[in-house]
Amino acid sequence: MLRRQPSGSPSLSSSATSGFPLPAPSADDRSNALLVHVLSIFTGFIAPLAFFVLKRDSRFVVFHSLQVLIWQATYVVIFVAGMILSLTFLIVSIAAHPHPAPAEPPPLAFFVFFAVMWLWGMGGWVLNMIFGIVYGIKASQGEWARYPLIGNFVLHRILPKQQFPGSPQGGL
Repeated sequence: MLRRQPSGSPSLSSSATSGFPLPAPSADDRSNALLVHVLSIFTGFIAPLAFFVLKRDSRFVVFHSLQVLIWQATYVVIFVAGMILSLTFLIVSIAAHPHPAPAEPPPLAFFVFFAVMWLWGMGGWVLNMIFGIVYGIKASQGEWARYPLIGNFVLHRILPKQQFPGSPQGGL
């Protein structure tokens, strides 16, 4: 990904799928991008949002923080939709099978949908942890690694419209 010029200074790297040159990140940018991914495991959207706001001068950090922010928003929407769906089925199953006697246990659907909600949340958390570790390692190596489905959207639609200091037209 990084190519060195004969003088030893890093040059712009070009990704085969991006179609335009991507600047080589500095060591500080790589460390900040690593922190964006790793801290997102524990803080959700808070750390990526803080890095997005505070490190606006670095394309590399903005790119990684935007990916994590979009992933976290998607994760929350999917998690909440799953909870609403599970709770709806839970309430419908309780309403469809009224509780005739106090000593009778609740319907089996109560326990099944509770387990589904728990697995839904834990599966998302495991995926969040995997993304944080894998893409954190790639960011620390200076890669412009892209999340599935999200990365190309950020790289081609959002990042070119961002204003960066020192850019002639503000984009890439």
